[in-house]
Amino acid sequence: MSEKKKAPEKSRAEQKLAAFHDEDNIDKSYDFQLLSRLWPFIKPHARYVVLSLLALVAVAGINLLRPILMGKVVAHAGDKAADLLLRDGAILAGLVVLSQFVSFAQIYSMQLAGAMSMADLRRHVFHFLQGLSMRFYDKTPVGRLTTRCTNDVDAVSELFAFGVFNAVGDLLMLVGIVVAMLLLDWQLSLIAFAALPVVGALVTWVRRGGKRAYRDIRTKTARLNAFLSEQVGGIAVVQAYGREEQMAREFDGINVQFRDANKRAIFFEAVLDAAIEMVSTLCVASVLWWVGVQKLGSRPISFAMVVTFTQYLRQFFEPVSMLTQRYTVLQSALSGAERIFQLLDETDVEQVVAAESSASAVADEGIALDGIHFGYKPNVPVLRDVTLLARRGEKLALVGATGAGKSTVTQLVLRLYQPSAGQVRVLGKDVRSYSPQELRRQFAVVPQDVFLFQGTVLSNIAMGDASPDPERAQAALVRIGALEMIERRGGLQAIVDERGSNFSAGERQLISFARAVYREAPILILDEATASVDSDTEARLQKALDAVMKDRTALVIAHRLSTIQAADRIVVFHKGRVVEQGRHEELLAHDGVYARLYRLQFAAKNPHSAENPQPVAVG
Repeated sequence: MSEKKKAPEKSRAEQKLAAFHDEDNIDKSYDFQLLSRLWPFIKPHARYVVLSLLALVAVAGINLLRPILMGKVVAHAGDKAADLLLRDGAILAGLVVLSQFVSFAQIYSMQLAGAMSMADLRRHVFHFLQGLSMRFYDKTPVGRLTTRCTNDVDAVSELFAFGVFNAVGDLLMLVGIVVAMLLLDWQLSLIAFAALPVVGALVTWVRRGGKRAYRDIRTKTARLNAFLSEQVGGIAVVQAYGREEQMAREFDGINVQFRDANKRAIFFEAVLDAAIEMVSTLCVASVLWWVGVQKLGSRPISFAMVVTFTQYLRQFFEPVSMLTQRYTVLQSALSGAERIFQLLDETDVEQVVAAESSASAVADEGIALDGIHFGYKPNVPVLRDVTLLARRGEKLALVGATGAGKSTVTQLVLRLYQPSAGQVRVLGKDVRSYSPQELRRQFAVVPQDVFLFQGTVLSNIAMGDASPDPERAQAALVRIGALEMIERRGGLQAIVDERGSNFSAGERQLISFARAVYREAPILILDEATASVDSDTEARLQKALDAVMKDRTALVIAHRLSTIQAADRIVVFHKGRVVEQGRHEELLAHDGVYARLYRLQFAAKNPHSAENPQPVAVG
């Protein structure tokens, strides 16, 4: 017999990627602590919870009366007392109807409290996500965060939807039923209670296995969502490289793990339900056997008593069964709560600090970096001792090879990342002394990869404005010469699909320019802003940008050096350091890194004239 073929071992890179997507297991159990942490979200809606619990007590009381009335109805039927039979039958029917009305009020109020509480929790998680630093997002898959706001909150909402808080009523029912059974016949009651140790052992076993299973479900759900988010976002690349089958195999592997986790949870739930039903049936059979024994003995038991007692016995196991089912739901909900509060315990959030003013700050300082060291990963520096200054109203261009650190400067200025050493200042103040919102109101940013949100052209141009101004948006479009293009697409109310997929790259870039003009911020950042437009559009935009940048501090990053020759000053980066500064003509005369970059670009455009490059006209 041939040996079973072993799966190939994963490479180190594949292991790292799997670790990035997978989550750590949370082995510690703090069930009551988790429930207490949910209270702040429930407290504003506590009146509905109180109403529900009062209704629950009323339902429990009504249900405790039903077996007694049923026993009386049976007794009156045996005595052929028609008037008493009719009276008690009518009372029993009225109690059943009343119980249903009170149950409706109880369920409605509890689920209303749950819906509003979970809306508050979801809102809190979303706002918390917006305050986390970019470093956190660098190390966390998007699908995992989506799971926190959706699947995990939905799991917690099951506490209300499936009546987990009704366990209070179940416990009251149990206590009432035990008292009633003992008052009716303590010997029969002891026979029924003999099964409780078996039930307790089953619940303990299911509790331990079920908790692990539901925790695993939450982990695999996040992994599945992360993979799906990545694949849908990169579907064009997957199809372009013909990787559909490999991606399908990877998805199957994740899906099988998710299925197996659900199978384990279903197993524990089914075992408990079947066991409770079996124990309940055996208890009823034991009671009937004991009744038969007593019938032959000296203490006969009436048929009405048997009916009343067996009804109580059935009701006794109903709350026991419901408690076990609700405990299963509770485990799923607490697993979701674990993940949510693990996220909310994240400390990598943006904070405002009381930063001291720097002695090196100048009066008309726009943007300043002073001795900056930075790396996205430990021991992998991106910027090394970078110092630069852009005065207010100055147009500063950053150039250099790919990976030299140009875009990183803008990330630090916007305080999306914190430098490991040095100080970043905006308008003479340390960026850490601003709140994130206050700091970013000083900037209008035009990135290379434009992100448009689903909505309208107007809502995208007026990003950050609670009340978009159509006239102001139209003026911004006129200023950059894009009004005609937008009107062809349907005007300011034209629909923008998800990520702006119904607009071309150049059109998205023009909307991004209009967004920056609309913002009217004192500092403008252009990060490869014209990389996605053709030469004619770029020339038209260049004229518009001259007007847009007037009286503004501008930080311009560009690979096409022809677009930044008119800058007040050009800063050249090389391997994370500032190696040259000056105007275009000065840097060409210096014949350093900038001159080499310029000659390379000019040679690529005019290979026959590479030996005698001439300046490229701008305007």
